[in-house]
Amino acid sequence: MQTFSTNPFQFFRSSAGKVTALATVIGLLVLSFASYAQSQPNYPKTLSGYYAQKLDWQSCYSNYQCTDLLVPIDYTNLKTGTFHISVLKYSTTTKKKIGSLIVNPGGPGASGVDYAYSAEYLFSPDILDRYDIVGFDPRGVSRSEPIICLNDKELDVNYSSDSKPDNAKEFKDALAETKKFVAQCKKKNKHLSAYSTANAARDMDILRQAVGDKQLNYMGKSYGTFLGTLYAQFFPDKVGRMVLDGAVDPTISNYQQSLTQAVGFDQAFDSFAAYCAKKSDCPLPKDKSAAVEAMQTIFTQASKNPLPTKKKSKRVATESLIVLGTASAMYDSKSGWSQLRKAITEAKNGYGDTFLKLADQYTGRLPNGSYGNNEFDSGAIIDCLDFTDPRSVAQIKSDAHSFAQQAPLFGPYLAYSGLTCKYFDQTKATKIVPTKTANPIVIIGTTGDPATPYAWAQGLHKILTTSVLISFSGEGHTGQGQGNACVDKSVDRYLISGMIRTLDNFCK
Repeated sequence: MQTFSTNPFQFFRSSAGKVTALATVIGLLVLSFASYAQSQPNYPKTLSGYYAQKLDWQSCYSNYQCTDLLVPIDYTNLKTGTFHISVLKYSTTTKKKIGSLIVNPGGPGASGVDYAYSAEYLFSPDILDRYDIVGFDPRGVSRSEPIICLNDKELDVNYSSDSKPDNAKEFKDALAETKKFVAQCKKKNKHLSAYSTANAARDMDILRQAVGDKQLNYMGKSYGTFLGTLYAQFFPDKVGRMVLDGAVDPTISNYQQSLTQAVGFDQAFDSFAAYCAKKSDCPLPKDKSAAVEAMQTIFTQASKNPLPTKKKSKRVATESLIVLGTASAMYDSKSGWSQLRKAITEAKNGYGDTFLKLADQYTGRLPNGSYGNNEFDSGAIIDCLDFTDPRSVAQIKSDAHSFAQQAPLFGPYLAYSGLTCKYFDQTKATKIVPTKTANPIVIIGTTGDPATPYAWAQGLHKILTTSVLISFSGEGHTGQGQGNACVDKSVDRYLISGMIRTLDNFCK
């Protein structure tokens, strides 16, 4: 399932990485930690050698430890070479320790190292007493052999560019930019076919062994649920206590995935509009259809006249950045909705400051114009390796009509996802089959989740036959750590005791 940036080639990102603004600051700090395994001259020659490696943990950032994990570039041909995978650990100091809890926030392309750095904000004291929280950057991501295609200026141009081809010329231009992007990726990076999430799942089993756990304890959010699903496919007997929150259903078609997500974001906007209508200062009409039309007008006007900032900086809020800022607000109904209300009010007064702020929160763009991650580049390539789309370019273009009809607000911008993969040498995706694991897996689905719609959690629940589904009646992306005591207590109880109600759970 591809993730979106607002160019016509990617989906909205399925990542739970937006913990707080602190995450961006943390990213800057952690980006600087060294590659601790680079000094090792003798790399493993066999797969058993990779499994036998001893991690060289070194102190970093006061109460953290950092290391590199060695993994094969190509599991079918070990002679290809070795990748260095960056790992960070927040250690427990109590005698109650169960083992390590490996975490991943999604993406594809989000940093597990940054996510583990936020351990104290993500987990309760009871969990921190019992687990080392371990995060790794999957291959191709951030510090782990990063895929780099665009520089900061090129990313700015891409995020700002027209994301909704309205005529033949614009569509032709979009295809040309897509081909250019893929060509740059191929020119600047080696071993692109090795960066699949399937290989990251194999890496995670080597990490499990390296941290000394007989079975994997794992918390995967959003696209991180796909990483967990693949792990369960490959190593069902090694599954320990696993939580998959904001689930991706890997069995439905790319077309259906993107369309369902578009509808999900439209529904999330409807919920926002209903919330806004109750506020005395709501800048939108109270009627739902009228509110959507008002938002469409803002998008359309910005396509012709981008919104300046109040301080008249060189940067302006283009149509694509406003769409991205609007989508960004849908991930968090608590802080995002209030920011969106402010952004719409500003837009009506001719300014785009808050829309730019929301877009930057999503993309990781920093005030100095640099980006604290490589999610755009890595996400595009990893997705092309993970999922195949049999549709032709002409079919993708034709399907845009269905998107506009079923999701009038976001559909036109999500309709062209998948174009990048038409010009990338795709490998055969992993076939997902019903799987019984050694221990039950907990799946969490949020009914109002725009990025990973609730139906996907239900679909994954059927695939993982021994799983238990926690249904959270709420808004925003993912369920754990969102302030719902029912969800959080259920997850904590499961991670601590291994026990979960065998019947599906409902939380409000």
